[in-house]
Parts: sequence; structure tokens; C-alpha cells
Amino acid sequence: MNKIWQLALLGSVVSLTAHAGTIVLTFEGLQDNEEVLNYYDGGFGSDGSGPGPNYGITFNSDALALINDQNGGTGNFAGNPSGDTTLYFLSGSAIMNVPTGFTTGFSFYYSAIFDSGVIKVYSGINDTGTLLSTIDLPETPSQVGTNPACTEVAEDFCPFFPLGVSFSGTAESVDFGGTVNEIGFDDITLGSATAGGGTPEPVTSSLLALGLASVGIIYRRKRKQQS
Repeated sequence: MNKIWQLALLGSVVSLTAHAGTIVLTFEGLQDNEEVLNYYDGGFGSDGSGPGPNYGITFNSDALALINDQNGGTGNFAGNPSGDTTLYFLSGSAIMNVPTGFTTGFSFYYSAIFDSGVIKVYSGINDTGTLLSTIDLPETPSQVGTNPACTEVAEDFCPFFPLGVSFSGTAESVDFGGTVNEIGFDDITLGSATAGGGTPEPVTSSLLALGLASVGIIYRRKRKQQS
């Protein structure tokens, strides 16, 4: 499997200009290691997948979809919240642009069992304007053999944990940073600090759960998200 899993963070269609709903990006419908590009702008991924939903959202060429290897892809992951496809990057950082903007909050599920990461939310496109929020991503435990979602597979990146933040102002871009091929995202949620837009789970609780769970982390040979 390539690195981090060539691992490979939606709900209802809403008007982004209204800044009033929640959009959840699941990356289903994209191919393994396909650049997301304009898929969520009513366009296509780099391999021709689409047209996708017209949410007015684009990604740079570093943002790649990854399908787990149990479903024909090359992803070394399991236990993600939806489907069999996630988001990761093999160079630079994945950047999401939303020119019409979104407000209230931003959230996602992620797995990062070897290296931490960071997400930055900006008021302008392409990481410009005011830095509205920074979300540090601690390492997550690999619960293979102990978590019911991970017992039937041997995928290192399992499970995924929710994290999110509320912010003031209007965001137009998000930078997903960290060690390449060492972190994956799913159910990326715009307009809510709760991943998937469901029942709120305090960020502090999620971080505490990660801290406690990491005590029993299973260490393995350092395999990447993309296997």
C-alpha cells in the first residue's frame, strides 16, 4: 500500500451563500487516489469521477481520495464514519476553498496513529486573509484487535475520531496539514463544530478520549495510510 494508506473528513445540499446549513463531505463517488479538485463544485475529479454535488467547494491537487483495501482500493484504514473512501495527501497539504464562505464551525473525523497534524481555517481562499482558527490534531490510537470496528481487519489506521471547532467570522479556506501519508480525514463538515452535524461532542471530551485511549495503543511496523 503506498504510504499512509493511500488511505484513501455529505449531508444535505444547502446554500453556502446563506451561511445557514451543514454540509458533510464523505468523498464517496471518487476513485482511489483521485485528486478531488472540482468534484464538490458540481464538476469532476482528476480521473473523471462526477459530476459531484454543486456545493461551491474545490480542493487543490494535493487533496486525494482513498478507498480502503477491503473494497478494492489501497487504503490501510478502517473504522471511518461513512462509506469506504476518505481524504489524504501525499505532498504539500490538502487545501479546501469555499469562495462563498461558511460560518459557525468546522469539524471532521480523522486518524493519525504515528504523527500529529494541524488544521488552519482562513478568512480568504488559498490560506489567505485572517487565521480564524487552528486545530491541533494529536496522534490517535490504533485499536486493531480491541475496538469492534477494527477486530475483523488488520488495518493500522482504525478507528477515526471526531474533532471540531467553533469560530467567529466567515471562512473561505481550510488547510489540512501534517506529515504526508500519515493522516486521513472523513465526514469533513462545514457549518458545524460537530462532525457529521449530529449531536454535539465537546472538543475537550474528544481530546481526553484520545489521551486515555493512547495509553493502550497498539504499536506496529510503521505502515502508511496508503498501503
